[in-house]
Amino acid sequence: MTATSSRAISNLEYDLITVLQNKAEALKAYEIYIKDAQETDSQPCVELFRKLQQADMQQIEEIRHHVQQVMQNGKM
Repeated sequence: MTATSSRAISNLEYDLITVLQNKAEALKAYEIYIKDAQETDSQPCVELFRKLQQADMQQIEEIRHHVQQVMQNGKM
């Protein structure tokens, strides 16, 4: 039995899941930031936050793919 096989999940799985969680929390925060920018009538900031939110959504999809692959195969 190796050290890795005695763990519930590998370090790589943990790292990917942690990044996924952080990105998900960021998506939630962007909703607040967008609302704040709208309340101050700052359309450029609204657009920036939406752009950042969209980028995180795309990154989440990529991370999810990696998580699935690593959990199935132990690596990419």
